[in-house]
This record gives sequence, structure tokens and C-alpha cells, in this order.
Amino acid sequence: MQTEKARPESRPESLVAAWRERVAGRPNGVALTYFDGRLTAAELEEESDALAVAFAGLGTGRGDRVGVYLQNIPQYAVVLLALWKLGATALVLNPMYRRQELRRLVDDAEATGFVCAGEDVAETLATLAGSSVSWTVSTSPADYQTRNDPRVLPSVERAPAAPDGDLVALVEECRGLRPAAIDLTRDDIALLTYTSGTTGPPKGAMNTHGNLLAVTSTYARWTGIEPGDVVFGMAPLFHITGAVVNAAVALLSDATLALAGRFHPEVALETFAEQGVTSTIGSITAYNAIAALPQASAEHFATAKRLYSGGAPIPPATVERFEERFGHYIHNGYGMTETSSAVIAVPPGVRAPVHGPSGTLPIGVPLPGMQARVVDADGNPLAPGGQGELELAGPQVVPGYWRRPEATEHAMPQGRLRTGDVAIIDEDGWVYLVDRLKDQINVSGYKVWPREVEDALYEHDSVREAAVVGEPDEYRGESVVAYVSLVAGAQVTPEELIAFARERLAAYKAPRRVVVIDELPKTQTGKIRRNVLRDQGGNP
Repeated sequence: MQTEKARPESRPESLVAAWRERVAGRPNGVALTYFDGRLTAAELEEESDALAVAFAGLGTGRGDRVGVYLQNIPQYAVVLLALWKLGATALVLNPMYRRQELRRLVDDAEATGFVCAGEDVAETLATLAGSSVSWTVSTSPADYQTRNDPRVLPSVERAPAAPDGDLVALVEECRGLRPAAIDLTRDDIALLTYTSGTTGPPKGAMNTHGNLLAVTSTYARWTGIEPGDVVFGMAPLFHITGAVVNAAVALLSDATLALAGRFHPEVALETFAEQGVTSTIGSITAYNAIAALPQASAEHFATAKRLYSGGAPIPPATVERFEERFGHYIHNGYGMTETSSAVIAVPPGVRAPVHGPSGTLPIGVPLPGMQARVVDADGNPLAPGGQGELELAGPQVVPGYWRRPEATEHAMPQGRLRTGDVAIIDEDGWVYLVDRLKDQINVSGYKVWPREVEDALYEHDSVREAAVVGEPDEYRGESVVAYVSLVAGAQVTPEELIAFARERLAAYKAPRRVVVIDELPKTQTGKIRRNVLRDQGGNP
């Protein structure tokens, strides 16, 4: 039996160096699970070494961008490690993107390679014809497991491989080989992650090795992730949250990364129990979907030590309901594509205070190394309790946007990130997120922040999800409109919800109209799309 070595204390200069320290310290520890499949750290090292050699043979080298167009499957981790070992950059792409939506990002990044699922090969090749992509490799979500759960793997029939091969076959061809050593630095770009483009064309945030090391080390220490913990990849790995504070944190912290494909509430619930999940972060909509399952119980979360939610602040009523039923307090976390994920969070084991004036929960306090302050429209810092734009600085903030110096200077003057979020920081350092600047509603000259109205509606037992937007009003300028979905079996009228809100809010803040719909439109990462509700009345 191989003797496990003590993990050395050091300051690695790259993600590859940090990963290899983990492998050397406990090579036989389980690094990744996928249903009934397991990969130890040593096995994942061998798989990614082999794939790196294969990618190098296709012409991939330092600084190249390679599109990763996959769901939460083991190949994601294998590809990331392989690319980093070559000094290449992973262009993480939402596998729901199609045609021009996908091509626009590939062209902007000038990607030279592409990895996708076999079922997407035909359409992908057509979409990328004539682009900078010179090679395409495919893979099957049925690999690395044998259970073939039909809820996430509706078909295990293998599609024909992409022109440049099947990923697992390439690994087998190159097994036992190692790529040439690369002298990586913290300035090398590890991930190219595109913003949603809600305020203009999508921009590629250059997440460096140093950025990711800063986030993974501080988040792991902050939340108390220990060797042997099981981190569930509940958030999509193509999103900065899933890629960094689920996947990278687990891989670099001697923990196990548990994957279960694209999010499915029932499968996720079972994963908590079967894999003994101790930690995760996901959108509140994912937690709501799990809580909506009648079979969900506290036993499913018996091994959980810490549950975090990111993407949107959690209404106090939602936290209370989840804790009453499952015995776990959901902690808020906050991060952006430009901060390489989580940089503000509620400390584990701490119950966040409720902000008296607004009745909202904080998103947390800044993690080590992160400087947070609230500034006015001219960039001047405000005293504790002042309301203004949240500004962030620290080693987690990316150096800029890919080939967009003007956008970089606008969003990050002197390296300080202007988030676009309206916030309050109290005297104890708690950060309260009021809302997005662009979502502010102006009612007869009064400012209305959607989140405050939404939180009031969430207090009603029948409300599952709520989103508030402004609509043009000839008399008031704008009026408040709320879209809600209801919990299963609930019956409540719009008029009753309006009256409920009026009991809790100033008259000008209460919705003048409530629209009940089956499901609120969301992004692939679970964020409610207020822009769709504003522009199309809830019809995506």
C-alpha cells in the first residue's frame, strides 16, 4: 500500500502546483465521484496528464483558449487540469448556448480548440464552421459511471465522435505520458468567463491562476473545508461559482468533488445522502426546487456541515422555512465573474443579522484579502450606513476584460471594481445588498428597490418565488409590478398579495399589480431574469 505523505505548507504559484501538492499529500484520496464512479487524486492526475499530451498533439499550447462546453461531469475536471498543465486557458461556455450566441463568444475569445458532448457535435461543427477553432473533441456524459440514471442520462447511446476524437479514447491512447513542464505564474489566465451582457455585449473576464488561488484558499479556510470533506457541484461548472468555489475548492483542498450532471432536484437530493455531502454552494432557486420535493427530509442533509447560496440575496423568510424543515441555515455568499467567485460571505455557524430599516439579510462580510467599501456617484467612500455603489479590491479581482481596455478602465478604475450593486456596510462590517443600480424603480420621484418588495412578498406562505419590476406609468413615471409563482397546491389571489404587501410596505412601494405565473424566467445558473419580466411580461 502506498504511504500517504503529509501535505507541505507552501504558497503555490499556480493551480497546477497546488493540485500536485494535493496529489502528493494523499494520492489515494477520492478526488471525484459521479454516481457510482470514483477517481482518486492519483487517477485524476494520470487522466489529466494523458489528456494534456493529447491536446498538445492537437497543437494546443500556452496562452491558447479552448472552449469547454459541458455539463457537470467528470470530464470537466479532467479538461480543466489538462489545459492548465499546458498553460492554456479554459473558455467556459454554457452548453445551452446555441448558434450565434455561442459563436459570438468563441469568436471574441479566438478559441483554437473545443470540447463538447457527443450529442452536440453536429450542431457545434455547423456553428463553428469558419471560426478560429482548429480542433473539436467530444465526450459522453455516460462515461466514468455505470448507473445510467435516466433522469440525467435519458440516452446512453453514444453519438459518433467529433473529428478529432473522443476524450476518453484520447486519454487511453496517451495514458502514462506526461506533458512537458510549464513555468506557470500567477498572472497566467486560467479561465475566460463571460459576463451575462445585461448592460451591453458580453465581456470576457480574465480569471488568472493568482485570482483563483486567492479565492480557493480564502474560501476553503473561511468555510472550514477539511481533507475528506465532500463538496457537491450543485452550481453549474460553466459558471464562475461552480467552477471555482465548488470544483476548484474541492480539487485543491483535498476534498471530494461530487458531480451529478445537469441539476435535477431529485438527483441532487439523493446525492446529498448517497455521497455524504458536507458542503456546497448553489442558487436559492436550486434549494427551493429541492425543498419543493415532498420526499425531502432532514435525513438527506445529515452529513451537511455548511450550506451556502450565491447569485442573489436570500429573503429571510426563505431561510427560516428551510431551516425549520431541514435543520440547516443557508448562509449567503456573494461574488462576481470579475471577482473569480465568492469574496463576501456569512461566516459558517453564524446567524446573519437582519437589517432593521430594510428587513433584509446581509450577503456577509468580506473574506480575507478583500477590501469592500460603499462609494457615492463620484467614487467617494461613504461612512458606515451610507447607501451607494459597492466597490471591491483585492487579489481576487481580475486584471481586466479580454481585449477591452476601455471597458476595464470603466469598470475597474485603478483596479477597484465598481460592481453596479447598491449596498450598505454597517459599523460591524456586514454588507447589505440593496439591489442592482439598473433595477431601481422610480415611482413619482421615490426610489423603490425590487428586493425590498420581493422580501415582503416572500413572507406570504403561498409565495414560492417573486420578482419585482417597474413598468411605464403615465401618472407616476413607473409603477411597481410583481410576478410570483406559488408553492404547490397554494391558492391566493393577486388582490390578496397586494393587500399583504401593503401591510408591510410604504404605499408607494407596494405593487399596484401582481401577476401569478407558473414559473419565473431564469438564467441557466438559476438567477431570476427581471429583464425578461420587464420587457416581455414574463414570457422568455
